[in-house]
Amino acid sequence: MREYIPDGIMTIPENAKRVFEGKIFDVYQWPQELYDGTTETFEMLRRNDTVNAIGIKDGKVVITHQKQPRKDWFYDFPGGRHDNPDENELAAAKREMLEETGMSFRSWKLVRVCQPYLKMDWLVYTFIATDFIEQVQQNLDGGEQIEVVEVSFEELKQLARTEKRFTDNEIIDNASSLDDLLNLPALHKYD
Repeated sequence: MREYIPDGIMTIPENAKRVFEGKIFDVYQWPQELYDGTTETFEMLRRNDTVNAIGIKDGKVVITHQKQPRKDWFYDFPGGRHDNPDENELAAAKREMLEETGMSFRSWKLVRVCQPYLKMDWLVYTFIATDFIEQVQQNLDGGEQIEVVEVSFEELKQLARTEKRFTDNEIIDNASSLDDLLNLPALHKYD
C-alpha cells in the first residue's frame, strides 16, 4: 500500500475498470468527459511501484552488479517491486535491501519519488539508508544473480556516467559529494 503520494501524480480514477490483467501490467479504462461535453474512453496502465535504496556503509555507497534473464550484467541500486499490499514503500525498500544485499540499516529517508510515465500509474521511490546494522546471507529470487559492491562516491559518479542503465542518475548527477546525498531532505516522515 502506498503511504506517501506526492502532489501532481497522475493516478487511475476510482471509476476506471480493469480491462486487462497481466503479470506486470494491468490496463484500466474509464469514460472521460471532454471540454466540449463529449465523452471519450481514456486508458492508463498500472504496475507495482518500484523501490530503490541507496545504502551508505563506512563512507561507501552500496550498489549491486547484477544479471537477470534477458539482461546482461548491469550496475544498479538495490531495489525491486513493491508488490506486497501489506507493506508501505519503506517496508518494501527495507525488504529489497535485505534480500538483495543481506544488509540492514537503522536510518531510512525517502529522498525522491518520480512517475516515469504519465500514462502509467507507477511510482519509483528512492530511499537513503544509513547506520549500518549487519549483513547476513542474500535471499535472491530465482531470476537474479547479484554481487554486492561498495564504491566510493567518485566511483559511483563514474559508473553513472558510463553505465547506460543506472536507476537514478538524477540524484547522482545533482550530488557533488557523499555529503550532498546524505543531506538530501526527507520527503515524508514514516512512523
